[in-house]
Amino acid sequence: MAQLLYRLGRFSFRRRRLVAGLWALVLLLLAAGALTLGGRTVDTFTIPGTESQEALDALKRDLPDAGGASLTVVVQAPAGTRLPDPITRAAVADVVEQAAALPGVVAVVDPYASKRIDRTGTIGLISVQYTKGADDLSAADREAFDTLASDGTDQRPRVVPGGVSGGGPEIGATEIIGVAVAALVLVVTFGSLVAAGMTLLTALVGVVAGMCGLLLVTAVVEVSSTAPVLALMLGLAVGIDYALFIGSRHRTQLAAGMAAEESVARATATAGSAVTFAGATVVIALAGLSLVGVPFLTAMGLAAAGTVLTAVLVALSLLPALLGFAGGRVLPRGLRNRGAHARRAAEDGFGFTWARWVTRFRIPVVIVVVGGLGVLSVPVRDMRLALPDNGTAPAGSHQRVAYDLTTAAFGAGANGPLLVVIRGPRKDTVASLAGRVTAAVRKLPDVAAVSPGPANAAGTTRVVLVTPASGPSSAETARLVRDLRDSVTLMAGGSTSVAVTGATAVGVDVSQKLTAALPRYLGVVIGLSFLLLLLAFRSVLVPLKAAAGFLLTTGATFGITVAVFQLGRAADLFGVDRPGPLVSFLPIIMTGVLFGLAMDYEVFIVSRVREDFVHAGPPSDATATAATVAGVGHGARVVTAAALIMAAVFGGFVLIDDPTIKAIGFGLALGVLIDAFIVRMTLVPAVLTLLGRRAWAFPRWLDRITPRVDIEGDTLRRPEPAEAPELVRL
Repeated sequence: MAQLLYRLGRFSFRRRRLVAGLWALVLLLLAAGALTLGGRTVDTFTIPGTESQEALDALKRDLPDAGGASLTVVVQAPAGTRLPDPITRAAVADVVEQAAALPGVVAVVDPYASKRIDRTGTIGLISVQYTKGADDLSAADREAFDTLASDGTDQRPRVVPGGVSGGGPEIGATEIIGVAVAALVLVVTFGSLVAAGMTLLTALVGVVAGMCGLLLVTAVVEVSSTAPVLALMLGLAVGIDYALFIGSRHRTQLAAGMAAEESVARATATAGSAVTFAGATVVIALAGLSLVGVPFLTAMGLAAAGTVLTAVLVALSLLPALLGFAGGRVLPRGLRNRGAHARRAAEDGFGFTWARWVTRFRIPVVIVVVGGLGVLSVPVRDMRLALPDNGTAPAGSHQRVAYDLTTAAFGAGANGPLLVVIRGPRKDTVASLAGRVTAAVRKLPDVAAVSPGPANAAGTTRVVLVTPASGPSSAETARLVRDLRDSVTLMAGGSTSVAVTGATAVGVDVSQKLTAALPRYLGVVIGLSFLLLLLAFRSVLVPLKAAAGFLLTTGATFGITVAVFQLGRAADLFGVDRPGPLVSFLPIIMTGVLFGLAMDYEVFIVSRVREDFVHAGPPSDATATAATVAGVGHGARVVTAAALIMAAVFGGFVLIDDPTIKAIGFGLALGVLIDAFIVRMTLVPAVLTLLGRRAWAFPRWLDRITPRVDIEGDTLRRPEPAEAPELVRL
């Protein structure tokens, strides 16, 4: 691999105008395709094969109108009046008429006909039925629905459109803060505006290419609205990190007197090999989300994996070309003629001091780190999962206000009724079964109300509406779904069927399937990455240590995330106004992303440790410790910068109002900091020193059957030093 990447780096350096032009052409074609052919994202949270989804599909066939989205408009009577008053009733009729005129609406039921008026007579619910499903409502449909909103007057009621949340999260100026912090870290790290700007430029090229490609894919495949945000997060973070890693190796070599062309080629071969393996682990972790069998999660993972792959390609080809344009200007002026003095100065830096301290006190370090991360993991045992509902929508939004008004008037369960769908070949059999189901449901705990729902013209499909006493995302409602299925589904027999569905039931099924899939997903991803690290480092203990460190990172990250977003500890500091269950796909998404990023830092640090160990002469515990100090010392600066940059990029998404993106951004930023500083830069050198030369032991039989991949550059010819860093003129 080193030889191949060496040739790629040298080619990109020598043919830099050609390489830069090809990337510009690729960006132009992708952007043109995205603008002309790109589709739109969807908010799809379905799992084919589950009871709730199969019942919804059957309902759409038998009762097309009932199978569409059913949105709710909350009307609140003016102060001192009641909804049954003639003037207020006429104003409500106007709202009903406006709702009926909206595109795609097939039926509107006022609160007087449905008897959905609270006991005080001041709050009522208007039901608006669409032909489309909730996931198929376009931005125009949502905007039109929101036009029903009115603050109300002394004569007219307050009108608050609720229904589904308004589309995917929006990317705005708040995320620019993370990029600005990343730019500042790069300038401080490099001491050169040219080097910092080049690193940001390559990251942006990768992000733009990846996002345009994703928009092209939406023309033929349904992509979740969260997928572009996740792809943007990762694209920016890994794009900067990969360019930073290769660029830092080039700068070190250039400052030590190596010729610019040789340095670029060698940095691409060595640091580029580490980037390739690191990127491969991220891609494996993200593409592995398709193993879960959830369509929206598969699309999300593949979208992010494609962006990461693009970042790797940009770092290995475009970055060497840009380094050729920059020449010696990637170094601060003070280092351009210092030669080997720069290397000696670096060995007195904080990274080496920290590595020496950690290796000296390795046993206490291991005990404190493992014990501390274990304590932080304790809240994980209380973790609850659910799909987001309007109760977690941003405070002040129409969806949130409507949810709160409905809860105050009718109870939290009115925001997420359950549907019991009864189907059979004969009308009388279905009607009789519906009566028995209704009687049985009324006896179950946590049921607030049971009422008959719509039926098809033939009477062979009927719906019973069940209003839980608890909210859609509560543990009590999830238990009620299970109780319903355990009781009423047993009443079906022969050709008749009974199924529980509705948005709330779909959420319960999604959460259960994702929770069950997490161990299998972890096993496959960690297993594949173990083999990849085994191939890269030719060691058994190093990959095992990497996996154990990741489990510590994940436990502590989930523990703190649960404490803030679910238990509400220090929630105000992060803009969490209503703590609640974590979104059901958050653990598996964060696991995949954090695993990939953790392996990034593992490869970045340990590859340099192994490189120094291999080149140190006869293996011994002393040479292993020296290699650990040297590897961590040389890698500390770049890993510190990379971690701060990733945390800044992810942290910028904490400022978004969307609670799902906020939690993902928080968890990823926190996980990166824990993994980089506590696990990889502290625990890893301590454990490597404890293991000594045994860390690099490799059974002979395994050595014979394992392909050799040179990531240390052993097969490269020895570099020819230059008298001074080469300045390339444009």
